[in-house]
Formats: sequence, structure tokens, C-alpha cells
Amino acid sequence: MQEGQNARRFKKLYADKQDVLVPDIFWDYTSAKVLTMEWIEGVKLNQQAAIESQGLKVLDLVNIGIQCSLRQLLEYGYFHADPHPGNILATPEGKLAFLDFGMMSETPEDARVAIIGHVVHLVNRDYEAMARDYYALDFLEPDVDVAPIVPALKNFFDDALNATVSELNFKTIVDGLGAVLYQYPFNVPAYYALILRSLTVLEGLALYADPNFKVLAASWNRLENLLVQGRQDREFAAKDALQPVLKLLLGPDGEELRVLVVKEAVRVTEAITIGTMIDSYNTAPEFVKTLVSNGNPGGPFKLSDVEREQMIELRDRVFRIWGLLRSSDNFDPSILQPIVQVLQEPEARVLGSRVAGGVTQRLAARLLQLLRTPTVPGSSQ
Repeated sequence: MQEGQNARRFKKLYADKQDVLVPDIFWDYTSAKVLTMEWIEGVKLNQQAAIESQGLKVLDLVNIGIQCSLRQLLEYGYFHADPHPGNILATPEGKLAFLDFGMMSETPEDARVAIIGHVVHLVNRDYEAMARDYYALDFLEPDVDVAPIVPALKNFFDDALNATVSELNFKTIVDGLGAVLYQYPFNVPAYYALILRSLTVLEGLALYADPNFKVLAASWNRLENLLVQGRQDREFAAKDALQPVLKLLLGPDGEELRVLVVKEAVRVTEAITIGTMIDSYNTAPEFVKTLVSNGNPGGPFKLSDVEREQMIELRDRVFRIWGLLRSSDNFDPSILQPIVQVLQEPEARVLGSRVAGGVTQRLAARLLQLLRTPTVPGSSQ
């Protein structure tokens, strides 16, 4: 009976997407001993030849599974904890059918917020904040000192993050994090272990079909995929979704989130400004380049190739997301109304001044680099 309730709840939350199928439960024929559900025609996800014989691609189906899993883990928190090939079928219509709802788990809302924050800290290589995240994730007791954990995180993740997102392997990161967990008094909650199991099983299915497939790269594009899907989704409630986010951001417990917002706002503003200046410089006539480069053969911007590429990539991603929003059939600028309302509150003005101050300092530092006279050998500055 509980498994039937699980299936019904899972279907209500996730079968709203046309590429996900969850069987109905026939309650009139279900009892404590017998569960009767809709029959699903399909092929196990690890039977690649049988799937391709129907004109389907395994990786397309795996990607559906990844996107659905991210919705489960981060949007609603209720997730299928046993997604092995026997429990996921490819239907002849190209849908992904989920079966067997006996092993389900739920990620608490606080934990979902902490996981998202943990990923942000990981991308920013803020290992001290990552270590503190383990309190919010209930990995560590409040009296445990996280200072010794920071070097261990840095030693592993610095190497892992030197790869681009598309080159990262989820199993590698899980193994590296596991090595850190075993060294210190961590207590991993059951839901988190099931999350890791769920994602590694999906990655295993993807690697079975294509050894070069990267689950993390597919996950990275989640926001853009949601926006594309939102073009036809008339129930896309961005306006409603903004309100609780803004409430959390400006609330008494939102300081850590505000720090992240300020940091990311400064980074995005710098990327847009400097990226546009780089584009203008690259398209300028040669005599103009000579004037503004200040004698620097690499141009006026003291940036490494990696830093330049990352800045341009971030700028382009922001523009791409905005373009997707504006091209949506049901895009309505009124979704920004909650932001306008909140900006009138004193807390928002303080946050805005912090962002403006950070942007000003960052751009001023870049301008000083631009105006700095190059050092001539044998001379002093």
C-alpha cells in the first residue's frame, strides 16, 4: 500500500513532463499483499541494441533521467532511490518509464538549499565555506572543528577543478569526497548516501552507452533546459517562484546567501563589462589597438588565457539565458515585479549598495591595470 502511495506521489510531481511516464495504480485491485499497476511496454535501459532498433538513442533517454533526477533532488526533494536498469524502461514512444517505488527517499528543504550552496562553494573553490556546509548538511556535529578539513578539500578539488566542467566525472568527485569523509568524524545521512547512489547509477548507464559521456556536463545545462521547456509550459510560475527566494535572501538567516549573491553579481558584471571591452578591442583597427594596448603585445587586459576564456564563457552564458527567457512564448516582464517591490525595502538597498561597491572596486582595479605603464627593461617604476 505504501509503495502504491509512493508511485502516486511520484507521478503527481514528475510525470507532468511529456517524456516521463509513471504507471497508474489500480486501487480497486490493490491490497496489503498485492500491488496492481498499469502495464508498461518498454525495454530496459541497458539493452542498447533493442533500444536503438526502435529508432531511439540511449543517451537521449539517460539525459531525460538526469534532468528528472535533478528535479527530484533539488526542486521537490522526493526522489527514486533505486534507478537501476530494471526499474527504468524506454518506451516505444521514446519516454522514460519509472518502475518500482519501494525504495524512495526525501531530501529536507534545508538540505536542498545546503547542497546548492555547497556546489556554488565548490565552483568558487571556497573550501572554508565548503567545510562549514557540512554543519548544515548534518554531516558534522557543531562542536567539530572543520579547520583541518579545509586543506584536504583543497588538495583534492583543486586538481579536479582544473578540468573543465565537461571533463569532470561524477564518480571521480564522489570518490575524492569519500576519501575526505573517511578521514574525519563524518556522519553521512541516509538520504545523502541514496542521492550519491542514484546519480552514480545514472552515470554508469550513460558510460555504458558512451564512455565519453559526462553527467556533470549535462547537469550544468539544467537551467537552460528548464528555460527552453518553459516556452511551452503555460504553468511556468517564475513570478511566484521569485517571491520565496527573495524572502530568503533578505531574511535574518540569509546572510550567507547574500554574500554569495554579492560575489556572483560582481563576477557577472565584470564578465559582461570586460568581455564586451575585449570584443571591442578585437574588432578595432590596428592603429587603435596600438594606442590602447599601452605597449603590451597581449592587449590592454592583464588576463591569463584561462581567465579570459572563463570570463567570456560566463558572459555568453548569461546572455544566452536572457535570450532564452525573452524568446519564450509566454515571457512576461511582469515576472520582475517582485524584484522591483523588494528593492524598495531597506534590506534590499543595503544589499544593492554592497553589490555596487564590489563592482566599483573590481572595475577600478581592472582600470588601474589598463592604465599602468609597461615596465621597460633597466628602468624603475
